[in-house]
Amino acid sequence: QVQLVESGGGLVQPGGSLRLSCAASRSISVNAMGWYRQAPGKQRELVATITIGGSTNYADSVKGRFTISRDNAKSTVYLQMNSLKPEDTAVYYCKFSRGWVDYWGQGTQVTVSS
Repeated sequence: QVQLVESGGGLVQPGGSLRLSCAASRSISVNAMGWYRQAPGKQRELVATITIGGSTNYADSVKGRFTISRDNAKSTVYLQMNSLKPEDTAVYYCKFSRGWVDYWGQGTQVTVSS
């Protein structure tokens, strides 16, 4: 069984930055990694994904502000978040996809507020 452990969330002022990390409990080969988020009262939504080949995809709302990256050797994915806005406040989840199997992290809270 693989567990994903997220870190890097917290409270930040509007315009600030945070870097989220998500590491697997053991080395795992995956097809894609991604970040999702869920705000109170809303459905979970895609934030960004990155394939094993390095292709990336972003939600329109974060394009130009967020950057996803990965370290395959460490089975870790990152999300650099800049120019944060209050509407970015949510629980952020990472996901690793391997074939038909998805592994999810436990979530990390990001709060953007002055």
